Amino acid sequence: MSAPTTPRSATQQGVRSLAAIVGFLAAVEVASGILQGYYTPIYPQIAKHLSIHEGDVNWFEAAQLIVSALCVPILARLGDLIGHKPVLLLATAATAIGSWVLVLSPNFTTFLIGWAIQGAYVVWLPLEIAIIHRRTRNTGRQQLLTRRGAAVLVGVLELAVIVGALTSGLIVDSWDMNLVLALPAIVVTAVFFLIWAGIESAPGDSSGGIDWTGFALITTALVLVMAGLVVVRVQGMDSVMAWALVVLGLLSLWPFTRYSLRQREPLVDVRLLANPGQWPIQVTAFLFGVPVLGGQIPLSTFAQADPDARGYGLGAEAAFVSTLIGVYVITLAIGAFTLPLTTRWLGVRNALMLACLLVAAGYALWLPFHETTAQALINMAIAGVGSGALVAALPAAAAAAAPPQRTGFATGMTNATKTVGGAIASAIFAIALAGPGIEGSDEATAPLSGYLTVWAVCAGAALLAAVALALAPRDGFVVREELEAELSPAPPQA
Repeated sequence: MSAPTTPRSATQQGVRSLAAIVGFLAAVEVASGILQGYYTPIYPQIAKHLSIHEGDVNWFEAAQLIVSALCVPILARLGDLIGHKPVLLLATAATAIGSWVLVLSPNFTTFLIGWAIQGAYVVWLPLEIAIIHRRTRNTGRQQLLTRRGAAVLVGVLELAVIVGALTSGLIVDSWDMNLVLALPAIVVTAVFFLIWAGIESAPGDSSGGIDWTGFALITTALVLVMAGLVVVRVQGMDSVMAWALVVLGLLSLWPFTRYSLRQREPLVDVRLLANPGQWPIQVTAFLFGVPVLGGQIPLSTFAQADPDARGYGLGAEAAFVSTLIGVYVITLAIGAFTLPLTTRWLGVRNALMLACLLVAAGYALWLPFHETTAQALINMAIAGVGSGALVAALPAAAAAAAPPQRTGFATGMTNATKTVGGAIASAIFAIALAGPGIEGSDEATAPLSGYLTVWAVCAGAALLAAVALALAPRDGFVVREELEAELSPAPPQA
């Protein structure tokens, strides 16, 4: 007769099973890191391959940001309804299709479509953290294990970014471009089958359906705002049409909010987002998007600027720029891997505030110290440690402050708000630098004051994020028993 299973042995088995799941999910983040790092060093070669001007590559980023911002709420809600694994498979299949379109694309238009579809990968990490959060529900250490799992995933992601960047840089001059573009597509396709075989299925925790009216309203708002930002990048800050689109998009949030508050199962749970334990996390994610998504291209162009010709810049070769990026990504991984330790010492809220302050300090140091490569490395390392911790901690913190049936939504919204923050920052920085995002302008004429503006905005955004977290309740990052009742949906109104 077999020995009875004790609670301790059951817990140990559960942790071992969780480790296997995290291992399969880490493979997904390898693919994510390759996608995020692989293309950056070869943008000029892609432009040449498509016979387009290098400045036109900016349209790829704009299209993908739009798709990313729109797909996260709908896919996150779908995960809460039918289970997170099926939606992770769906998002991976879409990403694989987009990646293969890039390989087969004969022109700019089809490449743009493929690049936009590829943006579905942005929902991978939130869904993975939601899977871990659900899997640890009965362990008695749900929050701790979720944070540890998130730290591992983000650490793997950042290491994969380095691998992706180094790989493309090594093979781009010796391989045919179609083969170069095929490598990420092969990786994403393989990951699809790993998820299929390695991740257990679980039903969704939520009920109801998808709020298509709410989706249409939020889509309208985001499309108007993003379209306005694209027009700003093309026509400049004095474009009346650009600002009219932005204002219309912001105004359209009012009917969307009123509509969502009346629904039993809204696509975007405004009531949850307004909860004291949730809104500081989402505001932090939005502000964090400014430096982590908007600040990277200016850093790269500044590093390559010739100080003899412009009076500023590091005069770095492309190879050394890759080194700078590598150092930054390594510090991101350090910030992610050390997250469990800092949260144990300081608590979740204080650890997040410290991370925000590190990001603010790293970018603020660029203002007086930007003349040598050593200064650049120190600045980026400080900001990188804080950024890595935030990338890992924000989705987990959002899940902890949400009821079980809304964890997918809460974690997904951290990516959605971060993407919107990065998109807005991208437009602002393009204006400040009069750079390649504005048609007809020359990045070489960008004044040093433009770069100083970029760094000041990045530092200010991170500092404001720390303030937002300071306003959160001390128990805002733990699951409270009354949260589900407090956020019970209002009865539908006619």
